[in-house]
Amino acid sequence: MTTPTAPRLGTALARLLVLAAALLGVLLAGAAPASAHAALTGSDPGDGAVVATAPKEVGLTFSEQVAIGADSIRVLDPSGRRADTGEIIDLCSGAVVKYGVALRAGLPDGTYTVAWQAVSADSHPVAGAFTFSIGAPSATSVALPEQTAGGGLVGTLYGIARYLSYASFAVLVGGGAFVLLCWPRGASVRPVQQTVVRGWLTLTGATLVMLLLRGPYTGSGKLADAFDLAVLQAVLQTKTGAALTSRLLLLGAAALFVAVLFGAYARRTDPKERKDLAFGLGLGGAVVAAGIAGTWALAEHASTGIQTGIAMPVDILHLLAVAAWLGGLTTLLVALYRAPSVERSAVERFSRVAFASVAVLVATGIYQSWRQVGSWSALTGTRYGQLLLVKIGLMGVLVGIAWISRRWTQRLAERTAGAGPETSPETEPDSEEEELQELDSQEAPDSARAAQLARQRAAMATARRKKARDADPERTGLRRSVLTEAAVAVVLLAVTTVLTATEPGRTEEEAARTGGSTAGSAAVPDRPVDIRLPFDTGGVDGKGVVRLSLDPGRTGANALHLYVDRPNGKPLDVPEIKVNLTLEEKGVGPLPVAPDRIQTGHWSASGVQLPLPGEWRIQVTVRTSDIDQTTIEKNVKIG
Repeated sequence: MTTPTAPRLGTALARLLVLAAALLGVLLAGAAPASAHAALTGSDPGDGAVVATAPKEVGLTFSEQVAIGADSIRVLDPSGRRADTGEIIDLCSGAVVKYGVALRAGLPDGTYTVAWQAVSADSHPVAGAFTFSIGAPSATSVALPEQTAGGGLVGTLYGIARYLSYASFAVLVGGGAFVLLCWPRGASVRPVQQTVVRGWLTLTGATLVMLLLRGPYTGSGKLADAFDLAVLQAVLQTKTGAALTSRLLLLGAAALFVAVLFGAYARRTDPKERKDLAFGLGLGGAVVAAGIAGTWALAEHASTGIQTGIAMPVDILHLLAVAAWLGGLTTLLVALYRAPSVERSAVERFSRVAFASVAVLVATGIYQSWRQVGSWSALTGTRYGQLLLVKIGLMGVLVGIAWISRRWTQRLAERTAGAGPETSPETEPDSEEEELQELDSQEAPDSARAAQLARQRAAMATARRKKARDADPERTGLRRSVLTEAAVAVVLLAVTTVLTATEPGRTEEEAARTGGSTAGSAAVPDRPVDIRLPFDTGGVDGKGVVRLSLDPGRTGANALHLYVDRPNGKPLDVPEIKVNLTLEEKGVGPLPVAPDRIQTGHWSASGVQLPLPGEWRIQVTVRTSDIDQTTIEKNVKIG
């Protein structure tokens, strides 16, 4: 009868690394444009607005608190020269997050470009640009960088470091927990020691890389700035810089934990001394692990939004549960493939630890999902919600495979209990041992022959150990199911890493309701209304975007400007464009507006009356030929 054998660890790990790299590349490639967690919800002047006289300042309103630097807001005239004084003005009031920059006096008419860049409260960079015109629109020579905030080579390297930091944290914490809680004998097993130590080294290296890349990641995007001491000093003064520095300090304490675990603890033979040391290691290790997890909670999603006082401890519990499960799983996988043997009791204890970890993950995950998604529509209508659904599906698959692993453990237990005393495969004489004894009895005439004999002995010893491990079909089945579980865990970790760099569904929907760049309905009260309405009439030149500006965006008389653009951004002339305004809750309207054509792709109407505040529906009818037309609409809030 042929006994099934498990794949070699080197091949298995290589496949896991290739899978992780490929998936991470795909996810990060699609995640960069959606990594802005603070949304621009309004500006004054608005995008595309035409003002009669030059304003004294340009103001930007955001959906959440942002970090603004001295050069975060730049206003460029049609020739590309700076039109602002560089003086950043704090216009925040209550819950309104608004910053501005003062403009120079005596600005001529023309189209001005506003380029801005900031850092969200959850540490992710956000940037954008828009235009407004003084007097009348004009041609502009301003060419803005095509690279998005946090993109390019620096963004890719930073993203890889983030992934490695999450993965190595799980290996470091989960591996230590596996040894203390499930398999104390593993403290003296070299492959297990190497796995945990490599987790510490990788987490330390990834944290250093993130600290060096933080400046160019949120700023210039130039890799050379990673070694600029002035940039590094500025990073250390930020919340993220403090979190990364704290992580490095805590990793120093973690190094002491690892040294004691694989040194003094591994050498202890007295049961009482070993138990006392295990208690101290467990208590100290838990504090250090919670502190390291807290550096993520301090700097990312949990530190901003609603209920931060609850969200941060919940996030720490979530990360610790992930580490205990996935890190312990990795250590178990290494032990099953590299250690001579793993006690059944150790696997059973890890099964209980994994079950408790999953219970914590479910409880904390439900709360985090509610907090970050906020509504059923955001669960399916935002990128964050869609990634969350993928994560939930992978969690279900992982739990299913874990159940299979548990069944293999039970079969192993039943077989061991019912088999009675038996000869270990390692003690059975076979032809390989006889050949090894024959080689030992030979005399080596020279050094070359001696080296050859040594290699043969080592190869035979390795083959004998592998045969002993693979002779047990139940243990082989357990190794394979754990390997599959680890492969799914790698994919799950990649999805989770991208999820932390994606704008939460709640934020995206709130930005939409306040007229931000994402799809939505409402504008900021008492601010100019600036909305974009894509259309498709189905005919020739039937696709495009209507940019509508209603200034000042409040009750009374307003100036209406309409800009019709082709998909490539160039102006599009259409035979007719009409606007209707309706306030359904008060029974007002529809109020028709017939704008006048100003120039190619630009229509305007002055004195548009909005008699009452409320949720107004703006309907725009675009006709691109004698028979092709469509009506598009959006709701905006008028204060």
